[in-house]
Amino acid sequence: MLIVLFLFFPAQRSAGQDKVFTVVIDPGHGGKDPGAVGATAKEKDINLAVSLKLGKLIGDSYGDVKVVYTRDRDRFIDLNERANIANKYKADLFISIHTNAVAKGSVRGTETYTLGLARTEENLRVAMMENSAILLEDDYMQKYEGFDPKSSESYIIFEFMQNKHMEQSISFASEIQKGFVACKRVDRGVRQAGFLVLRKTSMPSVLIELGYISTPAEEQYMKSAQGQNQLAKAIYDAFVKYKREYDRKQGGLPADAATSRKEITETPSTAHAGQVVYKVQIVASNKKLASNAKELKGYKNVDFYVENGMYKYTYGESTSMEEIRTIRRNLIKDFKDAFIISFKDGKKVK
Repeated sequence: MLIVLFLFFPAQRSAGQDKVFTVVIDPGHGGKDPGAVGATAKEKDINLAVSLKLGKLIGDSYGDVKVVYTRDRDRFIDLNERANIANKYKADLFISIHTNAVAKGSVRGTETYTLGLARTEENLRVAMMENSAILLEDDYMQKYEGFDPKSSESYIIFEFMQNKHMEQSISFASEIQKGFVACKRVDRGVRQAGFLVLRKTSMPSVLIELGYISTPAEEQYMKSAQGQNQLAKAIYDAFVKYKREYDRKQGGLPADAATSRKEITETPSTAHAGQVVYKVQIVASNKKLASNAKELKGYKNVDFYVENGMYKYTYGESTSMEEIRTIRRNLIKDFKDAFIISFKDGKKVK
């Protein structure tokens, strides 16, 4: 029986958006399939905990995003069914969350996969491990057309698969890895491999390996609330960038995040440590403005910084000059004197 859980429904839509953006979050394994098992933790539990935290971050911050989980509790779901859920609800993004392991040795770090032919033994090993979940399904040979997850010969099918969403998938995967680096995780890179859970999705899709449960320090980190919060936040930060670019391509301003919880936030931000971050300054005032002040003209998710006794308000944030110029062009109609400023490590760059 198929159960799809809609945990967050849109409260409002951002200007210029014709449809609700749907993200499907897929906690790998579950139920009778524990996934990789560490000394004191199971992959299925870590995957679920991080997935729920990620979904809450997105749901709390975006009024125009619907979050759908393939599971929100400890239950088993076929790999094909996970993709079917995403396709049935016409998802705009699919995020499958997993935890890695090795039989011998101590390995650390995160990696994010997109669909493709595994060109290294390591990538093939990971795909084989995750795809072995089908062995717990009824009639898996028939459902997966004779695919044997433990035979390298079966994986040749992925060489001929053309994914029209590959560019967006790789771009999102790259942002995820940047987010992990920002929270001091070892970066094992963006990779490709033949994952059955990704092969039938009809939208940009990634499979994330959060870390190595077979390494004691990694296991303790991933089972801790602090570690799970950091991992979820890193993926969320990548989602924010992906959604902003999605909105830009749709012809609207970037969607407003965190409007219900905090509409004006004080610069500096530490999300882009070591990088130059561009913003658009829209208003300056000799006093602090309320979030609904007429000077802000209804804009939400506005930041501010204080300089020479003045409160200076900004909109938008990007490490890309091209993207911030696009944002400024969209703002000119409401703020004719808007201009671009830059920050690095929370300090304004002169």
